[in-house]
Parts: sequence; C-alpha cells; structure tokens
Amino acid sequence: SSMLNIKSSEVSYDQAKSQKLPSVNGAISQNFNWQKGEDATGASTGYSGNSNNNYQVSSSVSLSNGYKLTNRVKQAELDLQSVKFNSETIKENISLQILNSFLQVLYAEEQVKNAQKQIESTTEQLALANERLTLSIISKSDYLQVKSELASEKLTLANAKSNFEIARISLMQLMELPVNTAFDIVRPDLEKELNQMRKPDAQSVYETALGIKPQVKSAEINTESALYDEKIAKADFYPSVNLNAGLGTGYTSAFPGQTYFDQLGNSVSPSVGLSVSIPIFQKNQVKNNVKLAQIGIESAELNQINIKNQLRKNIEQACADVNSAQEQYEAGKEKYASTEESYLLAEEKFKNGLINSIDFLVIKNSLILAESDLLQSKFNLVFSYKILDFYAGIPISL
Repeated sequence: SSMLNIKSSEVSYDQAKSQKLPSVNGAISQNFNWQKGEDATGASTGYSGNSNNNYQVSSSVSLSNGYKLTNRVKQAELDLQSVKFNSETIKENISLQILNSFLQVLYAEEQVKNAQKQIESTTEQLALANERLTLSIISKSDYLQVKSELASEKLTLANAKSNFEIARISLMQLMELPVNTAFDIVRPDLEKELNQMRKPDAQSVYETALGIKPQVKSAEINTESALYDEKIAKADFYPSVNLNAGLGTGYTSAFPGQTYFDQLGNSVSPSVGLSVSIPIFQKNQVKNNVKLAQIGIESAELNQINIKNQLRKNIEQACADVNSAQEQYEAGKEKYASTEESYLLAEEKFKNGLINSIDFLVIKNSLILAESDLLQSKFNLVFSYKILDFYAGIPISL
C-alpha cells in the first residue's frame, strides 16, 4: 500500500512539472443554417441553406504567475520524498513486529522444552517414590505429592504447547501467511547475543537516530513542504501573464465559386495575444489562504518537534531497558546457579531418603521458577539489544 502511495506521488510530481508546458487544443465545428427566400414580387421561394466548417488550433502558456508553478514542482518533489520516507518507516515498524513475534516463538519453544525436561525428571522421581512406597520406606502421602507434581507439570507442558502454537500462528498471520502445521523457523544461536555489558549513551544514540530515522526526515520534509504552501498562496497576490496563440480557417457553402480547399487556404487566420490578469479584490480569499498556510507551517513544525521528542523518549527507554535487562539477566543467572546447586543436593538427599517429598518439591519448584525467570530475562535482553541497535541504525538480524 505504501509503495502504491509512492507511485501516486510520482504521478503528481510529473503532473506538477507538466503544468509549466504550453497547452495545445484543437477544435472542429460543422454548422448548417437555412433562411426563407423571396422573389422580385415578394413571393416566398422556400428555404435555402448553406453549411460552414471551421478548424482551429490554439495554444496558451503561462509566462508569469508569481512562481506558483515553480513552487508547486518543488513541493511535489518534496512530497514524493516524504512518501518514500513514510514507506521506510512502515517497513521498520513491520520489522520490529516480526522480530518481537519471532522471539516469542523461540521463547515459547524453550518453555516447552523445559516443561518436557521437568516431566522426565519427575517421572523418574515418581518411579523411585513408588519403589519406596512398595518397601514402606515412605508414606502414601509422600508418594501422592510426587504424583501430584507430575500431573501439575503435565498441565504446565500442555499450556506451554498451547502458547507455542499461538505464537507460531501469530507470526504466520503477521507475515500474512496461511496457517500451516509444517511452518517452522530457523533457530539462531542466541548465546552470542547475550550479556555484552553495554553502556549505552542515550544522547549519542539520539544524535545518530536524528540523522537516519525516516520518520524524522519525513517530518523535516513536511515542514519544508508547508513553507511552499505559503509561497503558492502568496502568488495569487501578483498579476499573472499568459501568452496565447491560435490558427483558424474555415469553409462555407455560401460562396460556391471557390473550392473547399481554396477557401480553407484563403481563410487562414493566425492570432497571437498577451493577457494580464491583475488581482484587485478576491473577497479576502488570498489573504485567508496565506493565513491558513502559515498555520500549516506551525502545525508541521510542532509535528516535527513531537516526532523528535518521541524518538528521544523511545531511545531513553531503550537504553534504560538495556541496562535493566543486563542486570536482570546476571541476577537470573546467579539465582539459577545457586538454586540448581541446592536442587542437586536436595535430589541426592531425596534419592537417599534423607528428606521427604514435600521439602524436595519445594526446592524443585524454586528451580523451575528460577529457570523460567532466567529464560524470560534472556529473551528480554536479546530484544532490548535489538531495539537499541535499531535506533542506532544497525539492521535487525539474528
């Protein structure tokens, strides 16, 4: 759709340039007329008629119009550039949406794998608990606790699979693809994207973004285009000068002594003229058009300021998100490492019957929660890096 807007603006630009060319028109007319005749005595002799053919070619060109046509050409060229930058903005926004949706698929898939891994572990633990129950080493209550945990993890897996499928469908629909069960994605190595210990400077990124972001360039061009609206409106205060030229000839049956082509050759009538239109009073229309154009300039300037301010805010938020995501990821890694260590120790004790199932499952659930938090912080970190790269002009890729 945005590409069609570009084509439309290209046509408008071409038309603005063509307005400076002379206009040429041709006209052909055929007329018949009749009149009642009388003889010498005054008696009616009936109707007699003749026919007339006229041929004309005329041309007109504007010599002076307060630079209105010139300014319209310049404005149309600016509008074309603005539309192109708008198209780039749309492309960038779509890229960010695709990136986010793509990472959601990866995140959901990781959750499925983690849930499956937990079920495998708990299934082994349930088998061990069953053996101990048979040997009367643990109570039925302890056994049911492990069995209940397995059922809970199966529900978690079902939810994870559902979320994964929803994420896949969202990505396919975002890409305007029919939902297909065979649809799959390339899985990048995200480990190299992880904590790069960046220290982003919002002002530096903002200065870079001002020079490259299409929405900023579009706003700047729109402001410049609005200035031409004022120039075009003011042009109506000045006289306009047009050069007109024409060439005509004709034939009439009223002179039968001359042939058709002889009459056409003898009736050639060239003409040339200069017309000047001087505005005197247009009911304040021109004056008010200038005022409206000046309001449009102020509006375009405000829009440009708003776009730059919004860009600055987005970059400031992106920098803050990177700092926060880096800290959360490091904290998540540390929490997971310590929780995993506690879990491995608890698992060994559980196998040896040194702790009951309730205490063991509490520690295991802490590990699951820590793993989930780490996974989420991992993808938040990758996404925050890509957003920061986006504002810095680095193409989105994984």
